[in-house]
Amino acid sequence: MKNTINKMSMTFPSRSSNEGFARSAAAAFIAQLDPTVDELSDIKTAVSEAVTNCIVHAYKERVGDITLTVEIGEDNMVEISVRDKGCGIEDIKKACEPMFTTGGQERSGMGFTIMESFMDSMKVRSAPGKGTTVKMRKRISVRGMFR
Repeated sequence: MKNTINKMSMTFPSRSSNEGFARSAAAAFIAQLDPTVDELSDIKTAVSEAVTNCIVHAYKERVGDITLTVEIGEDNMVEISVRDKGCGIEDIKKACEPMFTTGGQERSGMGFTIMESFMDSMKVRSAPGKGTTVKMRKRISVRGMFR
């Protein structure tokens, strides 16, 4: 992100117990911008979906690392990156289609669609065998008299 004002990054194992931790850590960091409850909820949902995708799809039957990076830029722009070094995605366009999943019948196939709907923008980069990075952006509204 251009003109980063503040940034945090953390890496954690792809265990389902860490999904809530990642969601809460991103929300706690972004709280410095005084987001609305709805903005914070949108971000937490998008982070949850991105991390869950890593847990379910990237590493399949093994545990690997997930890196969450949150950057705050000028004009209250937040950029969130969720990266894994798992199996990668062969066809990103197909993977981003609603209802498409490689996770079996219990998965809805709506992860990318949900991320896209809750954030201002979303980009997916991936290479088979090398991993996937999801970058999402959302501008937080400016509130209060002194901003």
